[in-house]
Amino acid sequence: MHEVAGDANVPAELDDLLDLFENAPCGYISASPDGRIGRANKTLASWLGTSPEKIVGRRFIDFLTIPGKIYFETHFAPLITMQGVFNEVALDMVKADGSRLPTLVNAVARRDENGGVEFIRITIFNASDRRRYEQELLDARAAARRAADELKELNATLEERIAFAVQEKTAAESALHQAQKIEALGHLTGGVAHDFNNMLAVVMGGLNMAQRRIARGNIEDVPKLLAAAMDGATRAATLTQRLLAFSRQQPLSPEPVDANKLVANMAEILNSTLGEIIEKETVLAAGLWRTKADANQLENAVLNLAVNARDAMPEGGKLTIETANTHIDDAYAAQNEMAPGQYVMIAVTDTGTGMPPEIIKKAIDPFFTTKPVGKGTGLGLSQVFGFAKQSGGHFKIYSEVGLGTTMKIYLPRDYGTEEVSERVRNDSLPHSRGNEVVLLVEDDASVREVHSRMLEELKYQVIAVDGPVAALEQLEQHADITLLFTDIVMATMNGRKLADQARIKRPDLPVVFTTGYTRNAVVHNGVLDAGVVFLQKPTTLGDLARKIREAIDQYRSK
Repeated sequence: MHEVAGDANVPAELDDLLDLFENAPCGYISASPDGRIGRANKTLASWLGTSPEKIVGRRFIDFLTIPGKIYFETHFAPLITMQGVFNEVALDMVKADGSRLPTLVNAVARRDENGGVEFIRITIFNASDRRRYEQELLDARAAARRAADELKELNATLEERIAFAVQEKTAAESALHQAQKIEALGHLTGGVAHDFNNMLAVVMGGLNMAQRRIARGNIEDVPKLLAAAMDGATRAATLTQRLLAFSRQQPLSPEPVDANKLVANMAEILNSTLGEIIEKETVLAAGLWRTKADANQLENAVLNLAVNARDAMPEGGKLTIETANTHIDDAYAAQNEMAPGQYVMIAVTDTGTGMPPEIIKKAIDPFFTTKPVGKGTGLGLSQVFGFAKQSGGHFKIYSEVGLGTTMKIYLPRDYGTEEVSERVRNDSLPHSRGNEVVLLVEDDASVREVHSRMLEELKYQVIAVDGPVAALEQLEQHADITLLFTDIVMATMNGRKLADQARIKRPDLPVVFTTGYTRNAVVHNGVLDAGVVFLQKPTTLGDLARKIREAIDQYRSK
């Protein structure tokens, strides 16, 4: 949300600011360049079992364990001096009673006009829950291994249940593997680490409890547990897409878009997302030009802005979505690093708390958020900014404290003659239409197994191989292969080169590419190559079903 603390020099708000500092959910220290503490808040003091007065005057290093003191001297202090910042350092502090307090420490050096360090601001997060969660994660893994051993001991009459449990275990390991990769990003900031830990807690807890239920033969609650685990994994997957978006590395599939129709078609999802306390209005421009963008990502961007606006109006308010034709002149374009010319503008306006200029400047920075801990990753606006820039456009924020905020997406006008396709929301699950054979190429054994099971669920016959060489051999041996479904990033030959080799002899072979990160094999300048059917990992059964069907039908219609 947009609510932030006001000017520290306003007497009426001084008590609020002091209360925010003293009782924040994290510890705060202000230290001199030599590490001598000048101020500490009550939160940190309570964690350490002492008072702020007994902390002031001592050095930060005095509160660390011996390994922490060594790390502070050899890494922490030198990097603060050279770089001015240190993020996500795991250090154990010593409480007044001699016990240890696990913490995550961030530090920023404030410099004067000459580059000298004036003071160091240190933010400390209590990592006790995180340490406990890590131990629980290890325990859960051990329990999963024990559950697998118990499954092997089941008698022959339970063969069908064992097969089902093994299948679920494989899918869980694949999802967990992907979630753990994503979790590494959480080390960038305490907020992201917090969000990922919550997501993984849902995945691990749900899967672990499901495994225990299956091992005991009690499967009544298993669907509910798996649904919870799937929800956690889905939220983690969404976060990776946001990371790709702000880094402008997401693969876009631009098409002619009528922004008026796109906004109008979002009415249902906006109503369910914003709730009843938000009054909603759309102002759609007559004669609106069309633009060319990835329609799915544009919907996500508008939804992100709407959610951000909702959070800025906790007591209710009015949200307006507006479209307009806009001409950007040379002066404005030069100030905002965009090309001059004609643009389609989509604006989202709220009557919320607004933002001061200093917050507006930081609003699109990755991981910056004014929301409470656990209420946001700080990636929403940076995702919108990255999408707009990657699409050749721009993103601008206008805001006044107490009045509200307007956020505008500018996308270049499309002068092409290609017709705008109707966007129809389709939740159906298309299956194979006969003896259709899919050649699956995936070098990751776990992913290959999961994708094989998903394709079989859709009634396709599956030939699964671990690399391009084996795939080309199978194409020689099986003329009845209907479609090639291949990973892009592989060691010996990437998926695009494999498809090119396959089409030398089978020019009409449909191909679906999949990966978590394309590395420019089928994406150039952030845009999917013409004619490419692409499926982003991780995927759902519905997305897989629709992409496979789209590719097969696309080639049959030629």
